[in-house]
Amino acid sequence: MQSENGEVGAAKAYSRNTTLSRAKSWLTANHGKRVPYSQSRTFGGYRTDCSGYVSMALKLAKPGTNTVGLTSSRYTRKIKMSSLRKGDLVIDANGSNTTRHVVIFVKWTSGAHRSYVAYEQRGGYGTDRSVRSYGLGADQYDAYRPKKYG
Repeated sequence: MQSENGEVGAAKAYSRNTTLSRAKSWLTANHGKRVPYSQSRTFGGYRTDCSGYVSMALKLAKPGTNTVGLTSSRYTRKIKMSSLRKGDLVIDANGSNTTRHVVIFVKWTSGAHRSYVAYEQRGGYGTDRSVRSYGLGADQYDAYRPKKYG
């Protein structure tokens, strides 16, 4: 078997498309409605906050790691915002559990790279697919590539 990076005999890396498909599933997983946000509840065994949602999309162990955990070398490596590809993460791991956040990058909205489409689990709303600009201005967001992609 050949992996995405060309190594023969290596296990196939987790697919970026699988991450996006799993992320999209929560838009209608709650009886046709989005999964509601909560820092104390679970859905399908995963916490329904932003990091639990990303853990679900990446198929990490249930109930999922927290936002700070997602930035650890166990799960991701930091990359440049300009290097984002579908399924990568944009994370603010600073502050408290009410200010930290993570979104799943889908695609740039234009070649100017001033905004992008992302999946997220956000407070007061739940699962969402929206246009964001986190990490592109003066904020604390950084780009990360999940190690699951090989």
